[in-house]
Amino acid sequence: MPGKVALLLTLVTAGVVGAGYLLSADNHTDFSWFAKVAETAPVQSAGQARQSSTDPSAEPEPPSDNALGFMLASVADQYAETTRYPPWSVPLSPEQANAYRGNHYEPVSLPLEGDGQFTVTLEKYRFTAGEQILVAAAIRGSQVVGRPLSATLERPESRDAIAGTTLEEAGSPGYFEGVLSADESPGEYRLIVEARLDGKPVRHVSTLAIEPYLGQFEGLGDTRIQGNNLIIPVRFSPEDSGYYALSAQLFVGQRPVAQLQMEKRLDSTSNTINLKAHGTVLANQAVDGQLQLKNLQIRQLPARPGDRTNYAFGPDEGYAFTPPELGSLTDTPAVNPESEQRAALLRQLADKF
Repeated sequence: MPGKVALLLTLVTAGVVGAGYLLSADNHTDFSWFAKVAETAPVQSAGQARQSSTDPSAEPEPPSDNALGFMLASVADQYAETTRYPPWSVPLSPEQANAYRGNHYEPVSLPLEGDGQFTVTLEKYRFTAGEQILVAAAIRGSQVVGRPLSATLERPESRDAIAGTTLEEAGSPGYFEGVLSADESPGEYRLIVEARLDGKPVRHVSTLAIEPYLGQFEGLGDTRIQGNNLIIPVRFSPEDSGYYALSAQLFVGQRPVAQLQMEKRLDSTSNTINLKAHGTVLANQAVDGQLQLKNLQIRQLPARPGDRTNYAFGPDEGYAFTPPELGSLTDTPAVNPESEQRAALLRQLADKF
């Protein structure tokens, strides 16, 4: 019996880890998913722990065959549900849509004495070389601010300052703005904003990225139905030939319905990537009027191992389009023989108990 339990626990762990990798952020060919937060077990007191260690009847027993079968069945069900969707067209909740925004800068706040805060905000996280970087800083609290503030862009490896500016008070007390230039080589940089509060220097540190110019988005082609997919041609004229990965969010009105992704080699003779929305994400949607493609992000994939991945982004407003008749799309699971074999194997293991 102990040997069987150990073997089954190993199989369950391997299945869960494998499925987790397929849906993890490290698996760049698929999409990230959000794991549920596990509940924390109550902590035993020292006395309870000693009593458990001296009382053999209180020692935990290995899970029964039925419990292991239930675990395997749950894993099989979850995996089967996931594989209903092709990796290039997966359903999207509002929470996931918010998290998938590709060029969002999350303001960083530095706590100050007396419940004060020193916050720096940027319009976005990734800037194209040649753009201006608007830096905004806000200081809240009872501190006396020495004016003006300074902002410096540094190389993270050497800490060499490569650009600097002054942030002047703008609009309201405690709010400062200034502009830096992004005329630097591609990479990540440290942004240092310094202030004098009550006569003492305070440094706020955050990061941003500078991207090369990759090319130009040129709108959408004619959408069409092909098999059980809505084909959405996206035109992008690349600066350099190479392999590119395009992702975008499909909306019905203000409601996100799918995250789409596709890879293709682009050059001077080929400038269109066809995104595909599978029937499993559109068949049960009430579509009245136009669809919208938002948060377009394109990545120039590394030509050689170790090369940097470069990013560019579509227009902030995205693209609205009138789709063809969608009545032929069906909620039929995607066909993936390899995934179906894995799901069948998990189900067979579960049925043993």
